[in-house]
Amino acid sequence: MTMKRIAAVGFALLGLAGCGSTATVPAGSSSASPSQAVVALDEHADRTTVTVGVGTTIRVDLHSTYWSAVASSAPQLVQPTGAPSSSASPSCRPGGGCGTVSSTFLARAAGSAQLTSQRSSCGEAKPCTSDQGTFTVTIKVTG
Repeated sequence: MTMKRIAAVGFALLGLAGCGSTATVPAGSSSASPSQAVVALDEHADRTTVTVGVGTTIRVDLHSTYWSAVASSAPQLVQPTGAPSSSASPSCRPGGGCGTVSSTFLARAAGSAQLTSQRSSCGEAKPCTSDQGTFTVTIKVTG
């Protein structure tokens, strides 16, 4: 079992222990209590699957302003709530990419959807290579 997978299992267990509260899920799977839970994801959750209940809020914070707003492949299942936001770090020089791109979603119905974002720059004058330019998380919503 890889370290990433071991960490994923650990975070999934922590997520189960904290049902009804905010939980950060950087990798693997997690279950969340419907209608009260907030599952917080970031770039460490890239290429993982997260299981949530109907009514769960999913918050995605990507720590670079080079990322595009996160989109849902099935908005009828995992619906965006409000407009995405971008906040730059006050100490960052223009064009540095310092800051956060945030999007919030609501798990509305059972099924599966992908949350995705893209970027072409991975730093000032540094193009992204391989998988660095895409962020994808599969959200499985249970009824």
